[in-house]
Amino acid sequence: MNKRAAVLFAAAATVAGTVSAVPSAASADSAEPPTRLTWADCATKKYPTLQCSSLKVPLNHSDPHGRQITLALSRVPHTAKTYQGPLLVNPGGPGGSGTGLAGFVAGSLPEEVAAQYDVIGFDPRGVGRSEPALDCRPGHFATVRPDSVPNDGATERANLDRTRAFAQACHSKYADLLPYIDTISTAEDMDLIRGALGAEQINYFGYSYGTYLGAVYAKLHPDRVRRAVLDSIVDPGGVWYKDNLAQDLAFEARHKAFVAWVAKHDETYRLGTDPAQVEAKWYGMREALRISPADKRVGASELEDTFMPGGYFNGYWPYLAEAFAAYVNKKDSGPLVEAYNDFAVIDAEGDNGYSVYTSVQCRDARWPRNWTVWRLDNWAAHSKAPFMAWNNAWYNAPCAFWQVAPLKQPSISNRKLPPVLLFQATDDAATPYEGGVTVHRKLRGSSLVVEEGGGNHGITLSGNACLDRYLADYLTSGKVPRGITGEADAVCPAQPDPEPPAPTAKSKPGSGGGGATLHGLLGFRH
Repeated sequence: MNKRAAVLFAAAATVAGTVSAVPSAASADSAEPPTRLTWADCATKKYPTLQCSSLKVPLNHSDPHGRQITLALSRVPHTAKTYQGPLLVNPGGPGGSGTGLAGFVAGSLPEEVAAQYDVIGFDPRGVGRSEPALDCRPGHFATVRPDSVPNDGATERANLDRTRAFAQACHSKYADLLPYIDTISTAEDMDLIRGALGAEQINYFGYSYGTYLGAVYAKLHPDRVRRAVLDSIVDPGGVWYKDNLAQDLAFEARHKAFVAWVAKHDETYRLGTDPAQVEAKWYGMREALRISPADKRVGASELEDTFMPGGYFNGYWPYLAEAFAAYVNKKDSGPLVEAYNDFAVIDAEGDNGYSVYTSVQCRDARWPRNWTVWRLDNWAAHSKAPFMAWNNAWYNAPCAFWQVAPLKQPSISNRKLPPVLLFQATDDAATPYEGGVTVHRKLRGSSLVVEEGGGNHGITLSGNACLDRYLADYLTSGKVPRGITGEADAVCPAQPDPEPPAPTAKSKPGSGGGGATLHGLLGFRH
């Protein structure tokens, strides 16, 4: 993995979409006038100006007068005289709810920047408050699941039975919907949102899977993109089977970074000063939980679910380390169960996000249909990355048995866009660094800002002032940095790793650094 991004800076900058007003427009290649949105107050204490609406869109965009479904929308309206149009935001997933992200983005950008935009959140088709919302197999993640590592035939069969049952449940409940739960359909929904907003063009800000969604929208409708920000970027060349195998290696590196951090702070956690020793204790904990799950709820697979978010955001490390230390040193499983409740139980109690995640990924692209291919590839990945290789495999395995034919993957290469601003951390696990470099090459005129040494996923609006300055400048004026040489156009240093809490304080999720609010909104996996 090439994780170097040294560049020389140039004084020149490119400007994208500097108009101060956006006229109304017709919707998505239609001669009919677009639907207009009616906004109602849905303010919260945190977001006092938040408004909500809904929009009916065709289930099948090839049949615009056929069955309609409903998208849930949110908005923080602009307040400045200079209006730069709608800024659609997406948190990733696929399957992440975007209605909550509008308030976060509007509240986290500099006030003078956010005031120039209508910040628009939306729950993609099938998600959250959109109707219908998918829920293929309630209780699919109910505890205690079989061990993710199939060390014997019985364990593999148990996992395969769960996987097939989920795929069959989706088909039985939603056979009429599944052919239309995919990235291209969601991108076309975005264009209908644009029309309903009365805008000729949109501005776009997507995290994680939202970067792929934005790139697909830009390929379909390049003339309707005014500005676009893509943060933590999916590699389009691996959609989706290869991307998930690449994640395994990257998450292994982040897990090793976590145990090294625990070893560095041995005076707090008392788990040893040698990272290898700490890692061995983690796997010892895993084996103990495999044999005797904590609270009859947290077994080996649930432990992996609990610690995986630490690969997304190191602000969780103190909280996870406390639970780890309490279990190993004090035989106290209470903090571990609490951490499971905070990080993993959402999947155990409801599977809307997972149902959409699976439906989109299985429909978007071709997956191996022969389980032997999965077995060989994932044992090979496990040999190098035991932390999550098999856990990730079972998460995606319904695609081996999906009953809807895959779509042809679109190319996202694009020469017709204004400058697009890209953000990527060098040590991101969920969307490894190469994805940012690849998309930078495919989007002609784009600009890549790299967080050197950063391992978090979703890096803007998370406390890094250097990154956020580039973001604010771009949204204000359309200017992007231009490097003279190298893969990146600008480099920002990563924020320091968190510190353990004071001895008298109990850490909370995300208390070790900025960005907890954002990382609670982002869709995991991509």
